[in-house]
Parts: sequence; structure tokens; C-alpha cells
Amino acid sequence: MFEKITINGIIQGEKCMERTENLIMQEDRWKPLKEMNLTDDFLFDVATAELENCKTIIELSTGLRLKSLKWKEGQKVIHNIPGKRGIRMDFVAESEDGRVFDVEMQNRKEGNIPKRTRFYQALMDAPMLKSGEKGFDKLKPLFIIVICDYDPYGMKKYCYTFESRCKEQPDLLLGDEVTKLFLSTKGKNGDEVSKELVDFLHYITESNEHGLPEECDERLRRLHESIQEIKTSTSVEVEYMKMEERERLVKEEAIERGLREGRIRGREEGRKEGRIEGRIEGRAEGRKEGERIGEERLANLLMKLSKQNRQEDSIKALEDLEYRKKLYEEFGV
Repeated sequence: MFEKITINGIIQGEKCMERTENLIMQEDRWKPLKEMNLTDDFLFDVATAELENCKTIIELSTGLRLKSLKWKEGQKVIHNIPGKRGIRMDFVAESEDGRVFDVEMQNRKEGNIPKRTRFYQALMDAPMLKSGEKGFDKLKPLFIIVICDYDPYGMKKYCYTFESRCKEQPDLLLGDEVTKLFLSTKGKNGDEVSKELVDFLHYITESNEHGLPEECDERLRRLHESIQEIKTSTSVEVEYMKMEERERLVKEEAIERGLREGRIRGREEGRKEGRIEGRIEGRAEGRKEGERIGEERLANLLMKLSKQNRQEDSIKALEDLEYRKKLYEEFGV
């Protein structure tokens, strides 16, 4: 009985990681660079490395016209507490008049995006004030723009704009100068928004000549030309292949660690079960169901981390139970 349960424990650990590996591989099938759209993280990252492309994206998303744009210090990764893990920002830039823009591409409906924007706001506001400083007027106007390849609120709108208002007097603004825009590529209300926005959001999902209208804004046309240059660049293609290889190796290492952990836990569980053999029959079914749910929960977490290229968190989640619990809470799994 002892040996049988020990082996079963090992097998269960291996099955858990096999399911995780299969889920990851299904979600992360390699896509050729030329077939990518701006909803794909790699292409969006490369495209927004060019400040002019960022300016175009901001202008078409908001309807604003910016004279100039510069990188916000510390953009891409912001660390709110020294020594703690930073959160990755797609890009953060500042206009000539001091307005700050955080633009995020969200290609999957997961996590609590509205609350994540609240976190983004805190991360960007905090560095604007020195420790102990009371001059809150130094906080700059902030735009948080989330481009979603899905409808975040299910109301078929291309754009959902949020500003803080008085509940008792809706026309009274709070005046915190924070605007949050959730753009949806799945909108249906083209008569309520600008043609430039509709064309841009369509191009996001079909970033090629087929996604570019014959008559479109010149800024969108220039963005398209930049995207085509990226897709035909040999150096970008090589970098993409290197990145894919690095990620594959990290994922394989994480999966192997998970298998080792599964074997160890299987043996420990087997020993424990062997000592309580007399009571195991009545609890076996409940435990199996609990193990199955636990395995699926871990597989789901690892898959979500993989989608966000958080390989270090995947490894730490397998090694540290408390850290894994925090990640469960973060992703709501």
C-alpha cells in the first residue's frame, strides 16, 4: 500500500506539470513575425521603441494633437519599492506641456484591469513627489490608455472614458486630472466616435495592408510603414528568434522544476498516507478531488504567468507556497 501510494503521488505530480506544459505550448504557439499584429506583445514592444509611433498611438487613441513627446524617466519598468519586483509598463511618455501618458496593450481578458490601472496610477504618481514633499500641485495630468482586443464592459463601445465626478452633481469634476481610457477593438458604435479611432483600432488587429483603409489618416499610414519595416527587418527577426529560444529554455526549466517538486511531494504524501492507511479509504475521493483542483489551479496560474513572460515568477511560484498564494490572489485563480 505504501509503495503504491508513493508512486501514485509521483504520477500525480508529473501529470500536473504535463498538463501545465501542454497548456503553455497550446497558448504560445510560435507566430512568424510577418504574421504578427500590434496586439502581439513583441511587435507592439518593438514598434513603441520609436517615439514617433508612440506619439501616433496616443494621438489616434485620444484625439489630442501633441507638439512633441519624450520618454518618461523610468518608463517600461517601474519599481515602487526598492528591492521589490517592478511592474512592466508597455510605454510611458510625457508631452511638451507636462501631460503623462501610460499606454498598455491588453490582448487577453484576464485579471482585474480596472484595478490594475489604479495601481499604475499610484506607481506613476509616487515618483513625482520627493519624500515628505507636500506640493501636490506638482502631480502632472495623467492619461492611462488601455487598448483591449476584447470588449472590457460588453457594451459594444470603441471607447470607454472615465473621469472622477461628483455622484450628487455629475457635471462636477473632481479635478484630479486623471483620465482613464479603455479602447476596444470590438466596438460597434462607429457613428459615435471618430473615423480615425475606428481605423486605428481595426489596424491594431490586422496590422498589414489589408487592415489599412484606402483613405485613412496620414499618421496611421506612417505607422503602417513603420510596422512593415519592422516585419521585414532581418535584425528584428533574429532578435525575435533569440527571445523565443530564451523563453522556451526558461519554460522548460520551470516545467522540470515542477516535475521534481511533484515527485518529492508525491513521496512525502505517500509516506503520510502509508501511516494513516486505516483512515485513507474514506478520505481518498475527497483528497483526489482536492488534488485535481489544486493541480488545475497551479496549471492555470503558470499559464497566465507565461502569457505575461513572467518566467521568474513561475519558478518562484513552484518553490515558494506563500508567494504562490499571493499570485493566486493577484490573478484571481
